[in-house]
Amino acid sequence: MKFSAQEDIEAPIDDVFAMVADFERFERMALRRGADVRRVADRGPVAAGTVWETKFNIRGKPREVTIEMTERDDPALMEFQANGKGMVGITKVDLLALSRNRTRLTLSMSLSAKTLPAKLLLQSMKLGQSRIRRQFQSRLSDFAREIEDRYRHRT
Repeated sequence: MKFSAQEDIEAPIDDVFAMVADFERFERMALRRGADVRRVADRGPVAAGTVWETKFNIRGKPREVTIEMTERDDPALMEFQANGKGMVGITKVDLLALSRNRTRLTLSMSLSAKTLPAKLLLQSMKLGQSRIRRQFQSRLSDFAREIEDRYRHRT
């Protein structure tokens, strides 16, 4: 199952990348929402090979997912692979400078199942695919507006 969404942001690509790559902020947001997030190697900058171990509840069941940054090319690309019980997800963040002060953010995600229970979960998600796509686009739009607001307040 694949999802993709894009948004144009009124900010330079370097500033957008810096905000998208603010991993400490995302870790704090996840903790506030009840997830347990731990960066495995807590030293140095986040680069390809950085791993996070996460624990959270989905549909009332505890889940453990390991997320690894598999690729990073500042300021244009970040890619992550998430491995959970029976499921693999790949998330790609692409940035494209449209002009000096305008950046296109494209977020794509693909999920695949390795076990029967994971295949059943994925199949149930496919039934609500249009709703999930709308939520995915809506959350990316909200995030893009937040980046624009943060950029305006910094300058």
